[in-house]
Amino acid sequence: MITLTDIAVQELKALLIDKKASDESGLRLGVQRGGCAGLQYTMQVSNKTEGDEVIEQSGVRVFLAQDSLEHLRGCHIDYSSDLSDAGFKIVNPNAARSCGCGTSFEAKEEGVEPDYDSSLDGSNCS
Repeated sequence: MITLTDIAVQELKALLIDKKASDESGLRLGVQRGGCAGLQYTMQVSNKTEGDEVIEQSGVRVFLAQDSLEHLRGCHIDYSSDLSDAGFKIVNPNAARSCGCGTSFEAKEEGVEPDYDSSLDGSNCS
């Protein structure tokens, strides 16, 4: 299950209005190879496609492709309005570490504790 904070719901609703999205649209959240930590998040306004898992909360939808589910289960989506760091933020319990940029992460291996110095997170970000 993915959860969204109240502010994330408000910002997603505003985004959908701004993009003139249809009533069936929502946020497509995915994971693909890339970024400085190995995997990166993808987000786009989209409609549901066949096989998607759909999360509905407070009138908004989040679509998750089957191939991203293992990396996204249990995620918490927030929104920051900080001037220097505004945008959606993902807290991912499946990440061994996240990049300082917030868009890239390294997946946990089942039963393996991550071996890294958290003070180095983001050191490879540009």
